[in-house]
Amino acid sequence: MDNVNEVYQDGALTIALSGHVDTNNAPQVEQAVNGMLEAHPKDSVIIDMEKLEYISSAGLRIILRVRKAHPELRIINVSSEIYDILEMTGFTEMITVEKAYKRVSVEGCETIGEGSNGKVYRLDAETIIKVYKNPDSLPDIKRERELARKAFVLGIPTAIPYGVVKVGDSYGSVFELLSAQSFSKLIVKEPENADKYIGIYVDLLKKIHGTELKKGEMPDMKEVTVGRTEFLKDYLPSETYEKLHSLISDVPDNNHMLHGDYHTNNVMLQNGEVLLIDMDTLCLGDPIFEFASIYLGYLGFSEIDHNVTMSFLGLPYETCRYIWDETLRLYFGTEDKDLLASIEKKAIIVGQLRLLRRTIKRLGNTEEGKRQIELSRKHLIELVPQVDSLSLA
Repeated sequence: MDNVNEVYQDGALTIALSGHVDTNNAPQVEQAVNGMLEAHPKDSVIIDMEKLEYISSAGLRIILRVRKAHPELRIINVSSEIYDILEMTGFTEMITVEKAYKRVSVEGCETIGEGSNGKVYRLDAETIIKVYKNPDSLPDIKRERELARKAFVLGIPTAIPYGVVKVGDSYGSVFELLSAQSFSKLIVKEPENADKYIGIYVDLLKKIHGTELKKGEMPDMKEVTVGRTEFLKDYLPSETYEKLHSLISDVPDNNHMLHGDYHTNNVMLQNGEVLLIDMDTLCLGDPIFEFASIYLGYLGFSEIDHNVTMSFLGLPYETCRYIWDETLRLYFGTEDKDLLASIEKKAIIVGQLRLLRRTIKRLGNTEEGKRQIELSRKHLIELVPQVDSLSLA
């Protein structure tokens, strides 16, 4: 039947309704739907209303009968007009209903930054959009919005997404950031003011780390890192692995906020106001986990190929090295080179732990992967025996 089509994938039956479903065609629509359900009796069911223009009470009764047989029924891609009908009749209170999202193209848009979970573009003069790499990212978007709101309420100057759009097969979060520029671009544009921007950047980092949370309010980075360490058991010499695992396990519990992906692309200036973006990595823990991530962003990811910093941050490797050194000096308030070197060593250990696992999972036995795996192993085998504690708190 033209009004009803099906797609079956990964244990889920999607029934797509289109046009009008009303008294005139409801019996035929229900017959077609029942035939699809009988062919997949034990599978989850989704009703896709992207092309549905109208549904009457007769059509709604079909959905009720489907829900009775499949209590976990979801309805997706619902237009505003159809959503109003479902809301007015109480369907949104008993069935998961997901609105359709406006479609947006980022072709030709300026890339502001890219992380492991998504890529950030400037859509126009007033708007940026973070496009998630995972096509099933709606739960991630909801989670990031909740984390951003928590941070904002706690006094962190955060850009909160105000909408969700569809970009190709993926989803994007939309932020209104009028004339905002990342600190990376400001440092390139105004090299004479680099120290000023680095100072502001470090002050914000201290503010984040000074914000106390309740246990369980955000992910615990120590727990995450213990899991990453255990993944490496078969990839490191036993002596190195056991010492590394002990060092991570012994990092004191800490309920203070971490950003988790703190670099100059994720800090922006808008009309003199500093704003933090890309909040899906917000977590809590000892600052060592933050500095491990910062080290990777400026130095670790680009150790083999220094050109990586240009593609990632739009900054030369030498500038990234300077930002890293100044960040450590200003944050810890010391000129003691030995102390700063010991802090850097700890950050390298935790950073290389993460990078080794990431490379094994993503690049495996490729030539690029083998090269990075060997380098990360070398760092860990050399540095782990040299430290007795990783905590920076």
